[in-house]
Amino acid sequence: MARLWAKKSIEQLRQEAAESEHSLRRALGPVALISLGIGAIVGAGIFVLSGVAAQHTGPALVLSVILSGVGCAFAGLCYAEFSSMIPVAGSAYTYSYASVGEFLAWIIGWDLILEYAVGATTVSIGWSGYLVSFLEKTLHLPFPAELSKSPWEMVKLADGTMVRSYFNLPAAFIIGVITVLLIIGIRESANFNSLIVMVKVGVVIVFILVGALYVNRANWHPFLPANQGIFGEFGLSGVLRGAGIIFFAYIGFDAVSTAAQEARNPERDMPIGILGSLGICTVLYIAVVLVMTGLIHFTSLNVPDPLAVAIDSTPASTWLSPIVKIGALLGTTAVILVMLLGQTRVFYTMAHDGLLPKAFGEVHSRFRTPYKSTALTGLCVALAGGLMPLRIVGELVSIGTLLAFVIVCGSVLAMRRMRPDIKRPFRTPVVWLVGPLGMVVCLAQMLGLPADTWLRLFIWMAIGLVIYFFYSRHHSLLQASQPEAARPIVRGGS
Repeated sequence: MARLWAKKSIEQLRQEAAESEHSLRRALGPVALISLGIGAIVGAGIFVLSGVAAQHTGPALVLSVILSGVGCAFAGLCYAEFSSMIPVAGSAYTYSYASVGEFLAWIIGWDLILEYAVGATTVSIGWSGYLVSFLEKTLHLPFPAELSKSPWEMVKLADGTMVRSYFNLPAAFIIGVITVLLIIGIRESANFNSLIVMVKVGVVIVFILVGALYVNRANWHPFLPANQGIFGEFGLSGVLRGAGIIFFAYIGFDAVSTAAQEARNPERDMPIGILGSLGICTVLYIAVVLVMTGLIHFTSLNVPDPLAVAIDSTPASTWLSPIVKIGALLGTTAVILVMLLGQTRVFYTMAHDGLLPKAFGEVHSRFRTPYKSTALTGLCVALAGGLMPLRIVGELVSIGTLLAFVIVCGSVLAMRRMRPDIKRPFRTPVVWLVGPLGMVVCLAQMLGLPADTWLRLFIWMAIGLVIYFFYSRHHSLLQASQPEAARPIVRGGS
């Protein structure tokens, strides 16, 4: 059993990152990394799920946003220390490999698929909904209902007729476009992302400024509706349930850490990228939900496009509603880009450790990107986006990410004890308080999620364990490099 806890040393990780045949192109500076983080964060969570979360909190949704932000801040500080100390691709998977061993590293790597690949699937479905709405309601261009949703869903036509859809074509299409862009290269992808980020942040700021002119304070009363006798239905438990749902809006800031091996000066720039993007988005989110719940009663926000519905209640709807929809389309596009980027970089790192087939780690000779894993991931996500309903894939994303945050917060504490000698360009302040608080807040949000979400998580993890014990463990390069007698004793990752 001790073989399960074999660790990689920090020095070994850095050496592997420096090897030319495995090197990714270092093209990202601090501004690009902040933009990458904002690109991942501002998307489907705030444009879509904010309305769903409000059904559990009422106007107190802002408390859920703050609670989720606090949990992410604790986790972000821990991510920042790890990313400056271990500036290589792989995010929480790599950090776990160096601190708590291979077995938990595999668990978190498998868990990250829930955040990135399944998250990209979820967002692509939301992108499809906004596109169809924009085409039909704004441009008055009909779109085939049979190609707008998954085969498991019925679509209501304008005359009230219900028809079954066969495939969600827009969802698969946007995944295909982003996949090609990621294969072409990280610099081109980052430039594309930066352009989109400027546009969608501009849209969010316009929503805040214009919407604030029409806020009706009566919609904020009662601010925290009384609990209805059921856990998660208003009251403090509703705020907790809302935090677990709106947490989806924060997913993505940790994706910045997956690009560490492509940052020009990772020791300095990674903490700036992680904490900078998280701070900016938290401020924007607080303002958005205050304005949104002030424009219209929260009971009217349980729709796929809550920001557009809120603006539709104001005199500015004629010109601002189409802008909000365009911002949502661009915002979710950027989220898909960063999530697919994060997933392929995790696969890249796991393949070089032998835990996945070598094809996942092959880098294109010209583009210097892991093109095979990118193409395969894009194909699988495109099929999932076209075939799966939103309610199934969406429920898995938040709980998987929260679990990753819990492990990272615990791992930074373990690393402080095992390797106090390692250079840490960024040190988590008051780590013995921040780490445990991060674990507690993230676990609390996990407990606020429904029981069936936990069941799906356990099933997903069981599948991962089967793969690890029947393939990954036997192909692990770290296991193969260690003498049998030495494997039970692994101290300090060295």
